[in-house]
Amino acid sequence: MTAARPFEFVECLELREMLGRTAWDERELLAGIEDVPAGSIAYHTRSYFLRSRYLAAPYPNDFATWAAIQIRDRVLGERLTVVDPFDFSDIEQLRAELVTIIDHHLTTVQTVPRADYGEPFHFMRSVLIEVPTGISVTTLRAFRDGLERVDTSAIYYHFYESHRRPEADPLAWLQTELGRDDVVTQMRRLNPYVTSLAGMRAQLLTACDTALGDAP
Repeated sequence: MTAARPFEFVECLELREMLGRTAWDERELLAGIEDVPAGSIAYHTRSYFLRSRYLAAPYPNDFATWAAIQIRDRVLGERLTVVDPFDFSDIEQLRAELVTIIDHHLTTVQTVPRADYGEPFHFMRSVLIEVPTGISVTTLRAFRDGLERVDTSAIYYHFYESHRRPEADPLAWLQTELGRDDVVTQMRRLNPYVTSLAGMRAQLLTACDTALGDAP
């Protein structure tokens, strides 16, 4: 089947901005998470995957990484790791969950863990700059080949950020333009939080290959 409306692959670049706010201990981290703009929460959680493209990180967000590595609080690091940012459609709900976890953790420690021998946490935010690829597809086969060719930033743009950009949602396109509910069902089962962008690409290709009859 050929789609009447082609799907356009888009890659992206991240333009980062320092907010001028730092945290040296967990209480300052908590205060920062409570106060910073929503874009900063998204940067330190969802956008983490854009900066860690090829390997699934043991602590897949900046807050957990800082707690575990810089202040050596593995307990808080593990507690923050279990927060899947893609489970929250609203950043404020994600912020509230992070605040609850850190606030509760602070009630269990006698002294507030501090980065005496590590680096402070620097709050940041970013905007995504779209980079057209020139790759336009109208069939499932071409879509699969496009997935294989594009930079991994396109995997992030289309599969991790699609809720913010419905016009760039590949699952909606596969469903409405190609009628491939079977492929969409397989792809919806994939969990972006437990893999890297490269790993996600491999799973997406497998889903396409299965639908095309190319799977071994």
